Amino acid sequence: MSSHSKSLGEFDLIERFFKTGANSLRTTADSAIALGIGDDCALIRPPADEEIAITSDMLVEGRHFFAGADPELLGRKALAVNLSDLAAMGAKPLGFTLAIALPMVDKIWLEAFSKGLFAASYDYSCPLIGGDTTAGPLTISITAFGSSPTGKAIRRSGAKAGDDIWVSGTVGDARLALAALRHELNLPNADLQNIAHRMHQPTPRIELGIQLRGIASAALDVSDGLLGDLRHILKQSQVDAEIQLNQLPKSITLQKQGIGIQNQFAASGGDDYELCFTAPSTQREKIHTISKILNLPLTLIGKILPKKDVEVRIHLLDASGIELSNSEAAPFLNSFDHFAS
Repeated sequence: MSSHSKSLGEFDLIERFFKTGANSLRTTADSAIALGIGDDCALIRPPADEEIAITSDMLVEGRHFFAGADPELLGRKALAVNLSDLAAMGAKPLGFTLAIALPMVDKIWLEAFSKGLFAASYDYSCPLIGGDTTAGPLTISITAFGSSPTGKAIRRSGAKAGDDIWVSGTVGDARLALAALRHELNLPNADLQNIAHRMHQPTPRIELGIQLRGIASAALDVSDGLLGDLRHILKQSQVDAEIQLNQLPKSITLQKQGIGIQNQFAASGGDDYELCFTAPSTQREKIHTISKILNLPLTLIGKILPKKDVEVRIHLLDASGIELSNSEAAPFLNSFDHFAS
C-alpha cells in the first residue's frame, strides 16, 4: 500500500490485517501479479494477447450497508460486488486494491473484516495488491483488475434486435431480505435465514461470464435493479426491449409474497449480482448447456426490439401477454439511485 505520510500505527495496521493475507494468496495465484504490496505501485503482467479490465466500487456505511453490519460478511461482499463487474465482461480476476477509511482502529472489527475479505480473495484467486488506509467515516473502496482475451470482453453495446434477454439465478431475494430487516413487511425468521445470504454474501458469476465469451452479445451485473440495469444495455446498444414480467426467476421464498411484491422486488429490487445478458436466439442450445455445466439456472425473460423513439423503452408484458401501461409499468422500472435521499 502507498506509504507516503503514514504513521507507524497505520503501517502496523496494514502489516497485521492485510499484508500477510495478501502475500499468502500470492503464492498460489498465477503470475499475473509481478509486484504486490510494499512499493509505491503494484505491477500487473498482462497475460499474452489479453486486455485488462478494471472496475471500482465504493461501499459507504449508512448508504450501502447498515451501521454495525457484520464485518466478516461486509469484507466478503466488498470484494464480491467488484468481482461481479468483472464477471459481466467475461474477465478472469487478477488482483485488487483496497482503500478504506476507518473512524477508529478496532482490532476485533479489522480481524473479522479481513477474514471475510480474504475468504473471497482465496475463493476467486484474486490477491490484494495495494491500496490505502485513512481515518474517516467508514468507507470501503475496492478496485479490481481482471483480464479477457483481446476483443472478447462482453460489452453493454452489442445487443441487436431479435436477441434473447436472459438472467442468471433468481432475482429479488436481496430486496426481500432488506424489506424484512427494515420492518417493511413481516417475514418468518426461517424464510429470512433462507435468503439473507443473497443480501450479505452475493456470488459473483465469474465462471458464467467466462463461458459467455463469444456467445453473449451484451451483458451487465444486476446491482441496482434488473430492469433499471437492463436500460444501460439498451442505451449503449440503442435498442428497445420486451420483458415478460411473469418469467422473471424468483425463489420459493419470494413466491410466498403477493404477486405485486414478487414482481416489484424481482424487477427493481437490486443487490442481486446476477448477470443479465443478451444473445442471438441461435445460441439457446449453448446457453442451456452452460446452465447444466454450471448447475445455474439461466432464464429467458424477453427479447431485444428495434428502437422506435428518441428514448429507449422497456415494454412490460403481463402473464396474458398484454403490455402494461406507462403508469402500471413504472414501479417495475425504477432502480437504486446512489444520490437519492
